[in-house]
Amino acid sequence: MIFIIVTFFIYSIISTIVIRKMDIKIIRRVPQERTIALTFDDGPHPLHTSALLEILKRHGVKATFFVVGENAEQNPGLIKRMVDEGHSLGLHHYRHISSWFLTPWGLKKQLERTNEVLKRITGEGTYLYRPPWGHLNFSSLMFANRYRIIIWSHIFKDWKVKECKEHLSRRLNHSDSEGAVFVLHDNGATLGADEDAPKYMVECVDAFIKDALERDIRFISLDEAFQ
Repeated sequence: MIFIIVTFFIYSIISTIVIRKMDIKIIRRVPQERTIALTFDDGPHPLHTSALLEILKRHGVKATFFVVGENAEQNPGLIKRMVDEGHSLGLHHYRHISSWFLTPWGLKKQLERTNEVLKRITGEGTYLYRPPWGHLNFSSLMFANRYRIIIWSHIFKDWKVKECKEHLSRRLNHSDSEGAVFVLHDNGATLGADEDAPKYMVECVDAFIKDALERDIRFISLDEAFQ
């Protein structure tokens, strides 16, 4: 039993700490000054993602969506719209499950299955990948040459309604824009999240984008960033 526990910690939690601490084959920022890459995890959601896409379209801003495969299957129209409107797509596992509990084969299957969903909907797969909760495991590095593993420079706890109402606007406006990668969440139906949190996130992001554009801050998708 002790051997199993130690092996699990090394494979999952210790590997995540080492990889992220040493920045081994992961990306936290993009190489552009006065630029922010807005990224959204856990969707698409039929209500919140639609509202978010309307705001991005109104401001002429491109973003990146790390989608859950089963959510993409249930909302193919939103996936098509993301691509049609110039946004980037990334993988966020077929189900919202931590890499800590996936074998190498299981992780490979999660990635391939999600990419196949995107190919069926849009005709193309993606090379962008963000693991749920930012959790990695020892085998994550096996796929680092096939995908760009995107973490983030800024995370805002926007999965909680209280955080969105009381702190999100201030935290967005006080974050730097030097190639920053912001992670936000357009689906509240995940473990530990408040279901209505994305509603308030969308409102804050709308005001933030307007203010940032007036300050000549540029927003880009990750496809644009890595061209």
